Amino acid sequence: MSDLEEVSRHVHDRISSLRHLLDLSLVALPQNKMKKLGQELFALQTLLEEFDKCVDNQRERLNNLKELEESFQKDLEGVSHMKDNVPAHMPKKEAPKQGGESVMKQSEAADVHTLQQEHVKKSSRSFIREMDFITVPEFDSIPQYMRGRVSYDQLNAAVQSINTSVTAKYKILHQSVKTLNNHSRKLQQRFKEQESKDTKGQFFVVEDDIREFTQVKMDKRFQGILNMLRHCQRLKELRGGGLTRYLLL
Repeated sequence: MSDLEEVSRHVHDRISSLRHLLDLSLVALPQNKMKKLGQELFALQTLLEEFDKCVDNQRERLNNLKELEESFQKDLEGVSHMKDNVPAHMPKKEAPKQGGESVMKQSEAADVHTLQQEHVKKSSRSFIREMDFITVPEFDSIPQYMRGRVSYDQLNAAVQSINTSVTAKYKILHQSVKTLNNHSRKLQQRFKEQESKDTKGQFFVVEDDIREFTQVKMDKRFQGILNMLRHCQRLKELRGGGLTRYLLL
C-alpha cells in the first residue's frame, strides 16, 4: 500500500505542475495546445481518482486481515489452553456396534447359541467391574462444602486407586486356590468371609483392600472423597459385621 500512496503523491505533484504551467501559459499557448494540456490534465485527474480508490480498497483489505489475524490468535490461545488443561482422565463411550443379521440353518444357529452361552459363562467368571471416572460436569455438580480443596485430578486418582484394588481383589478370587501363594490364599479366604447375601453379584472393597493394593492413606481427606463418589452415584456403603463395604454402582 505504501507504493500506491507514493504513486498517488507523484500524480498529485504532476497535476500541480501542469496547473502551474497552465497558469503561466494562458496568454502564450495557442488554443490547440491549451486543449491538449487540458486533456492530459483530465487524464491525470482520472488516474489519480483510480489510485485513490485502489488505496482505499487496500486499506479496507488490510483492516479485514488484521481482524482475521486477531480472530485466529484468539482461537490459537483457546486451543493452547485446552491442550494445557486436558483432564488426566477422559470418560470414554463405546461406539454402537453395527452389523447385519445373517440367515443360517437351524442346526448352525443352535451351535452358535451354545458357543455364545459358554463364552458368556467364561466371560462372567473373568469379568471385573470398574468404576467410571468422574466427568467435569459431575465434578462441578459436587457442592463446594463437600468438595473442599480436592481437585478434579485428585478425585479421579482416587477412582483409579479403587479400581486397582477391585481388580487385584477379584483376580485373586477368580483364581484356583492351588495357583495361589500363602499370602494370596489368606487374602482369598478373607475376601470370601467378607461376602454376604447382600453382596452377591456385586463388586466391593473394604478399607483393608485399598490399603493392601495401593498407597492411599485412609484418612479424613479420603473419607471426604468417598462421600463425593457417593454423591456422584459411583458407589454406596454397606455396613455389617463390623465392616464398611464400598459397593460399585
